[in-house]
Amino acid sequence: MLNFIVCEDDKIFQQEIKEQIEKFMMRSDVDYKIFLFSNYGKDFEELARKDIGFKMYFFDIKTKCGSGLDAARYIREELDDWFSVIVIITAFSEYRYEILTNRLYLLDFINKIDNCKKKIRENLSIVLKKYSNKEKGIIFQYNYVVQKVEYRHILYIEKEMDSKHCIIHTTYEPFKIAKTLSELEEILDDNFFKVHRSIIVNLNKIKKYDIRKNEITFDNGDTMNIISRNKKKELIEHVTNLS
Repeated sequence: MLNFIVCEDDKIFQQEIKEQIEKFMMRSDVDYKIFLFSNYGKDFEELARKDIGFKMYFFDIKTKCGSGLDAARYIREELDDWFSVIVIITAFSEYRYEILTNRLYLLDFINKIDNCKKKIRENLSIVLKKYSNKEKGIIFQYNYVVQKVEYRHILYIEKEMDSKHCIIHTTYEPFKIAKTLSELEEILDDNFFKVHRSIIVNLNKIKKYDIRKNEITFDNGDTMNIISRNKKKELIEHVTNLS
């Protein structure tokens, strides 16, 4: 899912950014959400920490409570998030040099009074292409919208009992997909391993494997204990190689 996170303390301009996102996304069948903040307080930090899927941030560089530059630094350096896209939108053009020299890998610096709407649309176009083409994932239709679940967010995939559907368990929510486990196994990369005839796990998301309990703990704290006896040895080797 595409998540747009807007932090802007001018309510009128905040709504303008929201409207531009909605108008642009109307032309796409990709599922998305928009989150609005007026400052960089606890609620913003909590959402930034959450693994909810692909994120694109629009930051006002100066609000009554916090700086967009500090927020970008928090995302990159403290959260170690180099996947999310960050765009600065401000009327303070004098900050441009400071922003560009901070090496925070920002997509763009947009001046509010210089073709702002057009530049927002251009950045949205870049991000949609990046989201659709570059990040590896499973693309499928769910509730009449196109969903993309990136590999890096998948914990494990489970075959639904007595059905030709599977459940993709992610770091943020589960998804039902009209494909068999065998069909999914063909498109997944080498980071995925079948531990049971009904389960495929993402090796990159495993934090530990308790041999005695026969239980996998993923890096978000979720656990799973459906592992075939004849897959234990190979799973141990995979987990050891990752450590």
